[in-house]
Amino acid sequence: MKRILQINSSMHSEAGQSTQLASDLVAQLRASHPQLEIVVRDLAAQPVPHLDAERFKAFTTQPGERDVHQQEAVAYSDDLIAQLRQADLIVLGLPMYNFGVPSQLKAYFDHVARAGETFRYTEKGPVGLLEGKKAYVIATRGGQYVGTALDTQTSYVGDFLRFIGIEQVEFIYADGLATGEENRHAAIARARSSIENLVQTDYAKAA
Repeated sequence: MKRILQINSSMHSEAGQSTQLASDLVAQLRASHPQLEIVVRDLAAQPVPHLDAERFKAFTTQPGERDVHQQEAVAYSDDLIAQLRQADLIVLGLPMYNFGVPSQLKAYFDHVARAGETFRYTEKGPVGLLEGKKAYVIATRGGQYVGTALDTQTSYVGDFLRFIGIEQVEFIYADGLATGEENRHAAIARARSSIENLVQTDYAKAA
């Protein structure tokens, strides 16, 4: 493992609990493997435009037929995809907003899911093109949602990452952060314990 891409999707940037836990994980990995290169993309500090008809048309227009604005839209998407391609591990900070993923993360997903770039369709169905990578998702929520029908985040994010070829996806949860100080501290402690276990097991012999 040579490069980590940390994606922070909290509206609060570095102050978000999901960002802080994701940063804890990355810092521990860096401490164990000082040679690691860390790339951070903060989707609140660097918001990705929401996908509209003009941007989608740019993605589907043949390269030689794109106008200047379409070329700029594609180049922006290409840069996001390049970061993913170059990463060996993705660490995603994922808060829950109104039972779903942050809108800024959905916009990011819409810009990196491109046919012929991160996936392709075959007679047997879609095939992801970003192979050989792993993702850790740090999911923070105000309520208790793990294992319930309201936890639509886990299936959506896991399905999306696997769709673009990232087959190894592991979730670390901090649930119940808004259900009292005792529950909050306990949830964060459990998440940090899970992070420590990951560093000691999955990556003790990596890099």
